Amino acid sequence: MMQIPCPHCGLRDEEEFCYGGPAHVVRPAKPEDATDVEWARYQFDRPNPRGLSLERWRHTFGCRQWFNMARDTLSHDILAVYAMGETAPAEIQAAVDDSIRAVSQ
Repeated sequence: MMQIPCPHCGLRDEEEFCYGGPAHVVRPAKPEDATDVEWARYQFDRPNPRGLSLERWRHTFGCRQWFNMARDTLSHDILAVYAMGETAPAEIQAAVDDSIRAVSQ
């Protein structure tokens, strides 16, 4: 079982948490002006890298707070936990960008 470090409650079992999808997905500034293609990209196109991933999680059966987590999807190692609205640590963001570029080439 994975242990997740809640930034508000400390280390807890993963069964207390719910995965909320990829982190840092930006909604179109003017949804009413978005084309069907742009809206579909926002809704459905998500990078699915093998390895390092930036994710949203909620401590559903604890403090009920949302937070972001950098996690390796192969080993389930948690590399960073940071608050909603914050950016990922620079070295982690660079590694994520590199893995997405490698997959898309």
